[in-house]
Amino acid sequence: MDSILTAKGLTKKYSKFTLGGLDFEIPRGFATALIGANGAGKTTLIDTLCGVIRATSGEVTYFGEDTDIEEAAIREKIGYCASSSFFPQGWTAKDIAMSMELAFDSFNREKFRTLCEQLDVDSDITKKPKPMYKQSDGNRMRLSLAAVFARETDLLILDEPGSSLDPLMRDRLCDRLREYLDDGNGEKSIVFSTHNIADMENAADYAIFMDKGRIIESGFVEDLKDKYIIARGEAADYDKAKHLLMSHSKNRTVFDGLALAENAEELARLGVDSEAPTLQQLSIGLLKYAEETR
Repeated sequence: MDSILTAKGLTKKYSKFTLGGLDFEIPRGFATALIGANGAGKTTLIDTLCGVIRATSGEVTYFGEDTDIEEAAIREKIGYCASSSFFPQGWTAKDIAMSMELAFDSFNREKFRTLCEQLDVDSDITKKPKPMYKQSDGNRMRLSLAAVFARETDLLILDEPGSSLDPLMRDRLCDRLREYLDDGNGEKSIVFSTHNIADMENAADYAIFMDKGRIIESGFVEDLKDKYIIARGEAADYDKAKHLLMSHSKNRTVFDGLALAENAEELARLGVDSEAPTLQQLSIGLLKYAEETR
C-alpha cells in the first residue's frame, strides 16, 4: 500500500489512559475514517499525529520520508482542524485570515472568502464582525474548515469535522472532501475522526476502528464489507447461530448480528439470512464486539 503516513509503536501514556502502541498506515489518495466511541483515543491520536501533543514513544513517518512534525515544511503540507475551537474565542474571521497568512505560505485569503460564502459562514469576511465566542458551534467549525481548505496541503487531518454540523452541511462537507481528493490526482489524502459514521459514510474509503486506545480493525471499506456480514434470523434460531456471531441484538421475535462472511454458508444452513453491512452497521458490530471481549 502506498502510504502518506506510517506509525510504528506509537504510544501516548496518561495516568488513566494509554494510546497504543499502534502500528498503522494511512493510504495515499484516499479518505481514512478513524471510528470509535467517545474515549476511544481518536482525538489523542490526531493530536499526536499533528504535533499538538508529544508521543510517549514510537515514530511517525510523513510523506514517505520525514519524521519530524516540527519541521515547517511538514506543517505546510498538513491541514489540521480540531474538534473544538482552535482559534482564540475573541477572534473574528479577519483575525483568523491574518494569522493564517502569517503562519502558512499557501494560505489564500480570497479562497477563504469564497469558502466562507459557500459554507454559509456568519463572519466579517462576508457579513458584520462577530467574535468566535458569539458564534454557534457549527459556525465555528465551518469557519475553521474554511481556513484549512483555503491552504494548499497534501494531507488533511480533521477531528470530528461533522459533529457540530447540520445534515445539509455534513453533506456539503463530504462533497468538499471528495473534491479535495479529486483535485490531488491521487496525491492528496484525508484523515478524519468520527463516533457516528452515518452522515460521513460517503466520505470514507478506508477505515480504522479504535477501542480504548487500540486499533481493533482496519482496511479499505469495500474489503471490510466483503469480510463481514450482517446475519438476521428468527429468535427461535438464535441459540443455534450464536456461536457464529461476533455481536448481536435480539428481541423476542428476531435477532441480527455481525459475523464473518466465511460463515455465511453455515448460517444459511441454519435458516439465517445474511447481507453485506453498511459502514454504520459494521462500526456498531465491531465496537460491540470489542466491548464484550475486552
